[in-house]
Amino acid sequence: MNGPARITALAVALAGMVLSMSGCNRLAARDQLNKGVDAYKSAHYEEAIGHFQKATQLDPSLPMAKSYLATALAQNVVAGLDTPENLSTAQQAIGMFQEVLARDPNDVNSLKQVAGIYFSIKKLDEAKAWQKKVLAVDPKDPEAAYTIGVIDWTQAHQNALKELVPAGINDDGEGNVKAPKKVMETLKAENAPLVEEGLQYLTQANANRANYDDAMAYLNLIYRRKADVDFGNDAARKADLAAAEDWRTKAMGTRKANEEKKNKGPAGITMDASGNLK
Repeated sequence: MNGPARITALAVALAGMVLSMSGCNRLAARDQLNKGVDAYKSAHYEEAIGHFQKATQLDPSLPMAKSYLATALAQNVVAGLDTPENLSTAQQAIGMFQEVLARDPNDVNSLKQVAGIYFSIKKLDEAKAWQKKVLAVDPKDPEAAYTIGVIDWTQAHQNALKELVPAGINDDGEGNVKAPKKVMETLKAENAPLVEEGLQYLTQANANRANYDDAMAYLNLIYRRKADVDFGNDAARKADLAAAEDWRTKAMGTRKANEEKKNKGPAGITMDASGNLK
C-alpha cells in the first residue's frame, strides 16, 4: 500500500474510532442521566447531582442533562440561608439554567427556576426581574404575577419598619396617622412605586386564576401599605382600609371554599342509608 493510501486508510479508521467512542459516550451519558433521575426521585440529591454532572461531561449536547443538573442543584439551595456554600450552590444552579436558556430563551421552567432561586436567597430585585421575564413569555402566568406582588409588599413592609421603628412607632397597618409627617413623607416616596406595582400584579394574578386566595390575602396587605402612601388624605386612607378589609373577607371565604372542595375529593359512587347505590 502506497503512502497516500495508507494515510487515507488511517484517517478512515480513526474516524470510525471517534464515531464509536462518541456513540459509547452518548450511551453512557444516558445511563448516567437515568441513574440521576432515579436518585432524584428518591430525594438523594447529591447522588443525582453527581450522575447529572457525569452525563453532561460525557455528552454536552444531551439536552435534558443540564436542565436536570440545574434542577438538582436548585433543590439543594436552602431558603434564607446566606452561607458561602449555599450561595455558591445557588449560583451554580443559576449558571446551569442560564446555559439552558442560551439555547432556548423561552424555556419557562428555567426562567421560573432562576426566579425562585433568587427569591430563596433573598435577592428580591433579581427575583422580580426574572418573574417579569416569565410573564414576557407567558403573560397569563398567575404565580409569576403573584410573586412580583409578594416581593413588592415585602419590600414596602421592610421600608415601613425601617422608617417607623427608629421613630418609636409601631406599624398599625391602618395608615399610621400618629407617625410624624416627615417620617411618612419619606415612607411615601419609598413605597408609592412598590404599592402601585404590587396592586397591578396581584390584581393580574387574581384575574388569571379563579379562587386565588393567596393573591386576595396579599391584596389586603398591599392596600394597608397604600394607606401609608395616602397619609394626609383621610378619605383615601379610609377607602384603602375598606378595600383591604374587603379582600381579607374574600380571601377567608375563598380559602374555606377551596379547602372544602379539596377535602371533598372527586365524586364517585356512594351509598344511601338504605344501602342503595346512587
